[in-house]
Amino acid sequence: MDLRLPTALFGLGLVLASSAAHAIDRKDVLEQMKKSRPSDLQVLIEKPDAGGLLTIGIYGIKAVGSDSPLRQYKIWEEFPADLNIYVETVNCSPGNPLRIKRTSTAVYVRNLNPGGPVSDINREDHLVWWAACVPEFAGKDPATLRQKALELGYSTLIPERQQQLPALAPKSPRP
Repeated sequence: MDLRLPTALFGLGLVLASSAAHAIDRKDVLEQMKKSRPSDLQVLIEKPDAGGLLTIGIYGIKAVGSDSPLRQYKIWEEFPADLNIYVETVNCSPGNPLRIKRTSTAVYVRNLNPGGPVSDINREDHLVWWAACVPEFAGKDPATLRQKALELGYSTLIPERQQQLPALAPKSPRP
């Protein structure tokens, strides 16, 4: 199952709703989609990118099961010329904090160390993890949350590592 919602499908409703008398180019569709961001979107990263801003946000956070440390959410990646939406999962348990990040080409299983060292390489993972697991700290610099992590029972000494798996192709319908 492809968990990425392509820009073309997401914007299809916007295109169909517009007047058929004139063609809408990709830039117009992207602008309309940017204006229709989800109401619960929490922007985690905004930084310059070629031709504009890269915006990464999280929304639709929900627990997986009634007493589970797992959270599922959607990541909004807005580039100057593209928009991607991914469904992802984090494990909030002190014994196994991790993020399962999906892209169109791979699945990354990243073991995290909440409250541990944060660099440019793992900053997005920590921002996403804190937003999904401890929402009151969404958007805060994760490098400043060591004491909070300790209070919540995280050791802050977990080695961070990553496994990369190929993204599964969507199943084609049987004839």
